Amino acid sequence: MLPVLTYQSSIDDVVLCYLTELESAGFTGDIEKSYASRLAVATDNSVYQLLPQAVVLPRSVNDLSLIGQLGQKEAYKKVTFSPRGGGTGTNGQSLTPGIIVDLSRHMNQILEVNAEEGWVRVQTGTIKDQLNDALRPYGFFFSPDLSTSNRATIGGMISTDASGQGSLKYGKTSDHVLALKAVLVDGSILETEPLDSNGVARYANDVSFVGNAINTSSTVCREKRQQIVDKFPPLNRFLTGYDLKNVFDENVETFDIARLLCGAEGSLAFVAEAKLNITSIPKSRTLVNIKYDSFDSALRSAPMMVEAQALSVETVDSRVLNFAKQDIVWNTVSDLLTDVPGKDMLGINMVEFANNDPQENQRQVIDLCVKLDILIEQQKDGLIGYQVCDELASIQKIYTMRKKAVGLLGAVQGNKKPIAFAEDTCVPPENLADFIVEFRQLLDDKKLDYGMFGHVDAGVLHVRPALDMCDPEQERTMKEISDQVVALVAKYGGLMWGEHGKGFRSEYGPAFFGDELFTELRRIKAAFDPDNRMNPGKICTPLNSSDELVKVDGVKRGFYDRQIPVTTRDSFKQAMECNGNGLCFNYDTSSPMCPSMKITADRRHSPKGRAGLVREWLRQLAEQGINADELEQKLLTTTPTVKQIIDRLKNTYGPNKNEYDYSHEVMEAMNGCLACKACASQCPIKVDVPSFRSRFMNIYYSRYQRPAKDYLVAYVENYLPIMAKAPVTFNAIMRPGWSKKLTEKAIGYVDMPALSVPTLMEGLDGHHATHFDLSWLQALSQAERSQYVLIVQDPFTSYYDAEVIRDFVYLIEKLGKKPMLVPFKPNGKAQHVKGFLRQFAKTARNTADFLNQLASLGIPLVGVDPALVLCYRDEYEEVLKETRGDFHVLTAHEWLTPLLAEQANDVLRDAANNNDDWYLFAHCTEKTKMPNAEKEWMAIFNQLGAGLKPVAVGCCGMAGTFGHEKDKLEISKGVYNLSWKPNIDKLDPERCLVTGYSCRSQVKRFEHIKMRHPVQALLQLLS
Repeated sequence: MLPVLTYQSSIDDVVLCYLTELESAGFTGDIEKSYASRLAVATDNSVYQLLPQAVVLPRSVNDLSLIGQLGQKEAYKKVTFSPRGGGTGTNGQSLTPGIIVDLSRHMNQILEVNAEEGWVRVQTGTIKDQLNDALRPYGFFFSPDLSTSNRATIGGMISTDASGQGSLKYGKTSDHVLALKAVLVDGSILETEPLDSNGVARYANDVSFVGNAINTSSTVCREKRQQIVDKFPPLNRFLTGYDLKNVFDENVETFDIARLLCGAEGSLAFVAEAKLNITSIPKSRTLVNIKYDSFDSALRSAPMMVEAQALSVETVDSRVLNFAKQDIVWNTVSDLLTDVPGKDMLGINMVEFANNDPQENQRQVIDLCVKLDILIEQQKDGLIGYQVCDELASIQKIYTMRKKAVGLLGAVQGNKKPIAFAEDTCVPPENLADFIVEFRQLLDDKKLDYGMFGHVDAGVLHVRPALDMCDPEQERTMKEISDQVVALVAKYGGLMWGEHGKGFRSEYGPAFFGDELFTELRRIKAAFDPDNRMNPGKICTPLNSSDELVKVDGVKRGFYDRQIPVTTRDSFKQAMECNGNGLCFNYDTSSPMCPSMKITADRRHSPKGRAGLVREWLRQLAEQGINADELEQKLLTTTPTVKQIIDRLKNTYGPNKNEYDYSHEVMEAMNGCLACKACASQCPIKVDVPSFRSRFMNIYYSRYQRPAKDYLVAYVENYLPIMAKAPVTFNAIMRPGWSKKLTEKAIGYVDMPALSVPTLMEGLDGHHATHFDLSWLQALSQAERSQYVLIVQDPFTSYYDAEVIRDFVYLIEKLGKKPMLVPFKPNGKAQHVKGFLRQFAKTARNTADFLNQLASLGIPLVGVDPALVLCYRDEYEEVLKETRGDFHVLTAHEWLTPLLAEQANDVLRDAANNNDDWYLFAHCTEKTKMPNAEKEWMAIFNQLGAGLKPVAVGCCGMAGTFGHEKDKLEISKGVYNLSWKPNIDKLDPERCLVTGYSCRSQVKRFEHIKMRHPVQALLQLLS
């Protein structure tokens, strides 16, 4: 039995008093003190782990001000704060042992757009892509780009002075900041604006925090101007934190303190609002994808691309490219980056031209292509080919692949993972190739694998060496490499931190700046934050403080992970390998990725959060001498004894039922998961929450009693066939209000669907398809069998939406084949979702044996519900492994695609002439596990002379039975409202087609519209 886990790392008494007083003082945001909430923000996209005391999530500037004001009380002078946005930092910038102040949940509004003057005002929890989506209708965008744009916040971009692709033209974030509203450590508000000498002089006698900050900063930056100019390298990616050089303009006449806050990593103030300049969206864009026979060739040709006046030059090496080819993302770009026959493509340069004058843009592209053609013909510079891409949608697909490549590096097999710590070095572009030669030699000497990609036009290349952070020796190697790279960038006139901020690399600041300038940095820090309470240890400490800077060899996730047995780490790798890239925080409501995170804005309810909680759960079990694998195997192979059942009831309902158990916190996060499996394919690391969630629940319920509703779901496939024998009676029982209330109160289920009337067998009364006879099929010749199709039933479609199966039978006949219904066999997916793994293994074993028997006939096996069909491929493989057998159940579109290709002319002749488009709402599991599904459905309809347009939607919120659970109803409805409802509201429901039963059920209960499956529309077209 699972032991109770009581460890939760206590919170300091002073902090607890502070939080209590903060709440009573009128703080309107959220205050989170649970161990799970703290763990969820103890990591970012770096290798570090630092548990905070608490998480506060303000709703307004007033809340932020209250945090500071209360903190000025003498009793709370030791309480420290660290601002946090999207948590995508690669160097631990927002990690702290103090209080995390997270602005992303509530302070994420776009406050004002002024298209006439070309600016926007936002709260800093706004996500970069969210901002650009709002600006697009005005013809503008916020131009600094970064690979994490779908989850990185504007506040995070300001705090690290972020930049990325296109920075030669568009610059860094600080180049676009017009004004900031910041809250200082005492709660006072600093509203920045450019000041002339008279403006600065107004603060001469101001002894407030604001006045002191402005006076000290302006004095330091003016008096040390020459030393600053001499020290700061003349790079596009100029130094981040603190940007002493650009606080004054070149003539030292205008002072803008906002430039200090940009790149300060929250060590000076909370940045609450930002006024940003915005850029017109170019009217013409072209991407030239240039292919090389070596990565070095790609690097060395970059200057030529810059001379061609390109907007940007992005380079990717073969290692990153090969990872992309193995990922779902490659399906979107494979035709845009084709291999060169007879050549190895070992590097690419993605060269973009963007202009408001289409003719000028075309001229620049043609000029470059002429040069490329000559070089290819002469077989020079390693050039082997190129492709030109003019379509905006295609350009975006290429960049999506490039952005995802960052995370894909972490998907490498084995214990050594490419990690970020020396990955944003910046040197003058003309020195880049030589610098990289030495950098590669440094890594090769240590026999390390690594991937490289980046912005070669700006001299920035991302290099991620593969190391096993669970190995203390390799952790030391990381520090050695860091020290050597610092020396190497200095040799080539560059920076260690050209793009991603300092964070735990702050220890290198004193050596870079030198004693004189670093002292001035500390003087500025002291003016803003004299007691070192704002993100302490980052950038610098206040003058006269004895506090230390954080260091590269700070505590890492590997320190905790290595406490878990190796076998357990390998077994739970779907959780253990999460590297914190945060793609599961994706803002896009039409993306299937993690609907629970989208609707709750709670980091615990994300794949990253859930993976982190399970890691800690495994660590705590190991600390008690419990091996999770061994415990799991025991539960899978034995049935509980009477004593164990009694103990389970005691633990759940007995006198100790309210005792703290960390497993409860993990369960809370797992319970909110919809088990949609989008993470298993959308995450670049393939973090698979439904997989480790079911394993956790299986173990958790060895100690605690399951709710009754779980048994109802787990055994639904056993009692449905019985209920379907009298559907009218069962529907009559379930229809009255009193029955619905009883079901809701007693079992916890709402909106239970009605059984199909007539039933499937009644609808096909007497049809040949209902007369399955295995012996008869076995007696047929191979030629006779080739005319048959075996329909594999699923419980939900067959018993709740029988018309779909009936119409599929008729469609198969229309296409000249003979359909036959396979006797219903439980699929078991519901058992897997609820963690009944012992029962699921038994179900899967029995059904797999039967389907393998059918597969030996050589007759196609086809199912209509994609989620249930894919269960045979995924969960069955997971539990049965090599004993699963070779049976293969096709989805409807997989079966139709080759058949219609063969019958194209005959089918077109019979198809009804219809010019109106149909609209496809594909199941989220289908889209993520089968990325070509929508294209293939489109092709099927096209062959029948009809148009089909996929609708960009995420999860519908039903997810099997999730949406029917009373405690999940509001989440389910919220998820549905994100993308499904807005699209259904603007389309003709008669033309909308939905592949998933659960999705059709969700639409039916909220819209009272009965949606059809695509096979039903195909039948209509052929009728």
